[in-house]
Amino acid sequence: MKKIISVVGARPNFMKVAPLHRAFQKYNDSIEHLICHTGQHYDEKMSKIFFEEFELPEPHFYLGVGSGSHAVQTAKIMVEFEKVLLEEKPDLVIVVGDVNSTVACSLVASKLHTPVAHVEAGLRSYDRTMPEEINRLLTDAISDYLFVTEKSGIENLKREGVDDSKVFFVGNVMIDTLIQLLPKADDSNILKKYDTRKGDYVLVTLHRPSNVDNDAFLHKLGDLFEAISQNKKLIFPVHPRTRSNIERIGLNGHLSDNVILSDPIGYIDFLHLTKNAGLIITDSGGIQEESTYLGVQCITVRDNTERPVTVDVGTNQLIGTDLEKVTKAAMEVLSGNKKTGSIPELWDGKAAERIANIIFERM
Repeated sequence: MKKIISVVGARPNFMKVAPLHRAFQKYNDSIEHLICHTGQHYDEKMSKIFFEEFELPEPHFYLGVGSGSHAVQTAKIMVEFEKVLLEEKPDLVIVVGDVNSTVACSLVASKLHTPVAHVEAGLRSYDRTMPEEINRLLTDAISDYLFVTEKSGIENLKREGVDDSKVFFVGNVMIDTLIQLLPKADDSNILKKYDTRKGDYVLVTLHRPSNVDNDAFLHKLGDLFEAISQNKKLIFPVHPRTRSNIERIGLNGHLSDNVILSDPIGYIDFLHLTKNAGLIITDSGGIQEESTYLGVQCITVRDNTERPVTVDVGTNQLIGTDLEKVTKAAMEVLSGNKKTGSIPELWDGKAAERIANIIFERM
């Protein structure tokens, strides 16, 4: 019996590990699949919702590291994860995405000579001011299996000198989860809660510190909201830190009644909002992918993206952080000037099956 430990640390990780856990059940006579939750991002209510929505078992290991600076958080994860590996002696560690838990657990496993598999390998923004870019680069450099979501990832890894034998183009496990849960999302009544209808609202998600910790950006964000809310309802699930910043500068007191600042939303309700939005304005990588699969118009408020297929093939527009340009682009979309797109190759709901099969054949 081979033992695999998959790591989750932050919200996007749950939806990536869930289909992997299901895929490994096919091999439960020969593979034991365990889940380690580092607690990098932890909200008891939301974590419980994630485990229930994604049909994940309770984590077999919980490290409880909590928040902190990048150095403090990464160090705590390494110290605690090393204890798990020394006790469990797994045959493989699987990490997903690009959060601090990803690189921390990869480093520990590598130094203990435990093979590492990185799901979502090869993505590059080429912006090393982003902590996630550093995490991606380091994790890929020490991983033994590199599972790629889009062909840009293959090209990036080849440029970095990674041996082709380690690289596997498998598709996107996040889309596996989206496809699996879409029927449940279709039954959500979240639109009724916000008194809106399909296509009649704009969904906003902004969380990157370079955006939401910038007072000048937030003031201009108020102007963007005012322009959109004259014609459309705007729904913005707000991270607590962002809400604190908005309240500190007094922006919340100047917003239209058409602007809804909600608490964070569970995945199924959020997927319903994503599918039915007239437009999404975001700085999230995952939402660029989900909107592309769903054919929903998306404007990305960043100067770069590590997911270029969403722009080249999908419905995503990379506009930058100049909110006047974002406002102009949003008004173009809302007036009917929409970008056509298609679903990228292998985004078919079977990425996790491919990954499990590759690992099974090579362990």
